[in-house]
Amino acid sequence: MLATTKQITRWRSAGENVWLSHDVADSTRLARLPVRDILYEVLPYEEAVGYAMLAEIRNAAELKNGSLVIVILGGRGGQALHRLLGTMARMSDYDALLGRLHVFTQDALAPLRMDNSLSFVRDFERLLGEDFFRKVKSFTSIRTDAEDLQSELAAYVERLESLGGIDLFFLGLGPEPGGASHLAYIKPGSGATYNDVAGLIPISPSILEHHINKFKVGGTIVSEADETECRATKHILTLGPAVILGARRIVQSIIDADTAPAKVESYRQLLTTKIADDAETRQRQFDQNPGLWLRVHSNVRSLILPNVLGN
Repeated sequence: MLATTKQITRWRSAGENVWLSHDVADSTRLARLPVRDILYEVLPYEEAVGYAMLAEIRNAAELKNGSLVIVILGGRGGQALHRLLGTMARMSDYDALLGRLHVFTQDALAPLRMDNSLSFVRDFERLLGEDFFRKVKSFTSIRTDAEDLQSELAAYVERLESLGGIDLFFLGLGPEPGGASHLAYIKPGSGATYNDVAGLIPISPSILEHHINKFKVGGTIVSEADETECRATKHILTLGPAVILGARRIVQSIIDADTAPAKVESYRQLLTTKIADDAETRQRQFDQNPGLWLRVHSNVRSLILPNVLGN
């Protein structure tokens, strides 16, 4: 699980990527993690995926006293859940549940004004509504307009760790060339390792195009000025493998293979890739295809629509 005590962290460079890492001496831990199959569930439509995600929050609330820490998913994969949460927030029946939630985001493009329509926070506000933000225990996003992005990212991770770890991490799967995938916004070749908690990585044209397209397909009205600013961003701020693997439960949702058909091959490779036993080869595989980090987490639920299987 994600550590809850203060650990020594350091910034390290991997090419043009900069990662914030827990300074842990054990370099063999990755090889000792058991590899697991992804046991996916095929649901009939997007709203059913949203209800399944909502059920995960309710189940976590039943299993634990006190507050819940959840990391929400930007883009299409989380929109059905966010619409449901927005509806619930307009009522009083669910105030007790909402009032237990510490909500975090997982990635962002920077530098970018926080009120840009292509910011994940703006999309969350559109779907979740003002009542949701008023009723949850806290909502914390990465500030993409900070002057010092590294300091902002370090403070963000410290806040997340101070709450005792993540109860639910909602993830998607982003397509990359050659059937690879990005997880959060950990992209292939970014050099992310088992000990990395967060990263500042250069933007790639494929991820930028995917980001803008999924917002437009999801119903966001994007002005020319906002799109121009978004296309000028230089970095992706993202949580890293250490945070993802430290979550108590991961719930993946993939619902947009019709508009992002490359996800069919990316998901096939996630399911079928044979993962090596030795640490060096395994690290190389995960760097080439970061979606594979899910295969060494012990508690993953993968929710998909039939089109993800290419049918």
